[in-house]
Amino acid sequence: MAQLISERRDVDFVLHEQLEVGKFAEQEKFADFNKKTVDMIVNEARNLAIKELLPTWKDGDTIGCTFENGKVRIPESFERAYDLLKKGEWTAMSEDPEWGGQGMPKTVALAASEFFNGANYPFMMYPGLTHGAGKLVETFGTDKQKQLFLKKIYTGEWCGTMLLTEACAGSDVGALETMAYPQPDGTYKIVGNKIFISGGEQEQLSDNIIHPVLARIEGAPAGTKGISLFLVPKYRVNDDGSLGAFNDVVCTGIEHKMGIHGNCTCSLALGGKDDCIGELLGEPNKGMAHMFLMMNEARLLVGMQGFGCASAAYMYSLNYAKERVQGALITNPKGGGVPIIQHPDVRRQLMMMKSYTEAMRSILYYIAYCDDMAHLATDPEEKELYEGLVEVLTPIGKGYVTDRSFDVVSQGMQVYGGYGFIEEYPLAQLLRDVRITLIYEGTNGIQAMDLLGRKLGMKKGKIFMSLMQKIGTSIAAAKAVPELAPMAAQAEASLNKLGEVAMHMGKTAMSEKVMTAFSFAHPFLDVVGDLTAAWMLLWRATIAQSSLGKKKKEDAFYNGVIKSAEFFIYNQLPVADGKMNAILRGADAAMSIDESSFLS
Repeated sequence: MAQLISERRDVDFVLHEQLEVGKFAEQEKFADFNKKTVDMIVNEARNLAIKELLPTWKDGDTIGCTFENGKVRIPESFERAYDLLKKGEWTAMSEDPEWGGQGMPKTVALAASEFFNGANYPFMMYPGLTHGAGKLVETFGTDKQKQLFLKKIYTGEWCGTMLLTEACAGSDVGALETMAYPQPDGTYKIVGNKIFISGGEQEQLSDNIIHPVLARIEGAPAGTKGISLFLVPKYRVNDDGSLGAFNDVVCTGIEHKMGIHGNCTCSLALGGKDDCIGELLGEPNKGMAHMFLMMNEARLLVGMQGFGCASAAYMYSLNYAKERVQGALITNPKGGGVPIIQHPDVRRQLMMMKSYTEAMRSILYYIAYCDDMAHLATDPEEKELYEGLVEVLTPIGKGYVTDRSFDVVSQGMQVYGGYGFIEEYPLAQLLRDVRITLIYEGTNGIQAMDLLGRKLGMKKGKIFMSLMQKIGTSIAAAKAVPELAPMAAQAEASLNKLGEVAMHMGKTAMSEKVMTAFSFAHPFLDVVGDLTAAWMLLWRATIAQSSLGKKKKEDAFYNGVIKSAEFFIYNQLPVADGKMNAILRGADAAMSIDESSFLS
C-alpha cells in the first residue's frame, strides 16, 4: 500500500538533492535537523500515514459525518488516528517546542504533511485548521491568550477552525453581518451565523473547539475596513485554563457534499439563545488583515490537499496500468494481451500525470523552503526576497496546483477506464474529494485575481522579476548541459514570452481595459504556473543528468526525472505559448457580449 500515497524516492530527491535541506542543520535554529533526523521524521510520518491514516480514508467517505439533535458524529476510526497524531506531536511540527511544536523546518514538515494528506486529507483538515487557529493566537494574541490557548491548540488537545463565511458573505467577506457588542469587562457578545465551517462541531477528538471569528464591532465602518477578529471558544475558558460554561456556539446542521465526507462542514449559530462571548484577537478593525495569516497558510494547505489526491491518483493508476492486461500491441496484433502501460495513449496519460505530480511536489516544497530561508536570513534584502517569493507563489501553490491536481486525478480515472468510475476503486473518491480544492480558501479565479491585481505589481514588480530571474538562472544552468540544452532553449523562449505577457497584463490592468485584463487573469495564472512547473522540472533534470552513472540502480529513477522534463517542456509548454498568444491578442468577447446574449 505504501506506493499508493506518494513516491518516497521522489520525496527524498526533492528534499536532499534539489533543496538540500540537510544544510539547514548548519544554522543554529535547525541544528538538530541533519539528514539522518530528516529521514527519520519522513519514515515515521510515512509509517503513520500508511498504517493508521490510510485505513480510515474509506470510512470517511462511506460512514461520513452525521448530525442529530445538534450533535455531530464523525467516523469512529478517526479517534485513534487523531490520538496518534497528538501523541506524535504532528499538529504543530514547525512551531516552538515551548508551545507544543517540534521546531522543524517547514520544508521537512511539508514532506510529512504530504504523506498524511495523501492518506486521508479530509481527516487532516481537523489538525490542519487547528494549527492555523493556533498561529493566529501566537501572532496576535495577548500574553494571557497565549498562556490559556496556545499550547492546548498546538498539541491538538483543543481543535480549531476559521469562521469567515456567511450566507450573505462568501468571497465578499466584507458583507458579513455577524456583530460584536462590547461588554464592560472588555469582552464582546458575538451574534451571527456562519456557514461552511470545516470541523465546526465534534466531540470525539477534543474537549473544546477554538473558533477565530470575523465580526463587526457595533458602530464600526462598513466593508472589510470595519471587520475585527475574535477568539470564540465552544466552551469558555477560565483563568486557570479549565473549561467553563457552554458558549452558545450551536451547530444547526451539516452540509451533504460531493466529497470530503469525513470532514463535517457545519452551519454555526453564535449567540442565538444565550450569550456567546468572544475576546478581541489583535487590533480592532484589523481582522481581515490578521485573518490573512491563516488564510494564506490555509491556501497552501489546500494546495497540498489537491496534490495529495493527485499523487495518490498517479500511484494507483501506475500500479493498475502495470497489472491490468488488456489488448494486444498495435505492432503485434496477434501477440495476445499486454499490460495497458504498454499502450501509447496510456503511456501518454501516465507521463502527463508523472510530470505534473513531480512539478507540483517541487513547487510546494520550494514555497516551504523559501519560508525557511526567510526565517534564517540575516540580510534584510535576502529576507525580503524569500518572503516575497512565498507571497507571489502562493496563488500558484493553491490555484495552479489544484487545477492541475484535478486534471491528474481525472486522467487517472481515464487510465482505469470503466473501473475508475466505480466506487469500489479509489479514483472515484479521489475525484470527488479533490474537486473542492479548486473552490475553497478563495476560488482559483480569486487566486488569479490576486496574482494579477496584487502579486504582479508587488514592490513595483521587483518580486515577480526576482521569480523570473530565478527561473532564468536554472535555465542557464541547464543550457550548459549538452543533453538538456534543447529543452532549456525551449523553456527560455517561453520565459521571454512570459516577460512580455506580464508587462502587457500590468499595463492593461492599469488602463481603461481593466475588465478585459481581469478576464484573462486565470489564463495568466495558468501560464505563470506552467513556467514555474517547467522551471522545477528543468532544475530537477539538471541534477538528475549529473547523477546518471554514479549508482546504476538509480539510473532508472534519474532517467525518469529527465523524461518528465522532456515530456512537459516539449508537449505541455507549447500549450502555454498558445495561451500567451491569446492573452496578448486580448480579444474581449467575454466582456463585450451583452448580458442578454447569454441565453437562458
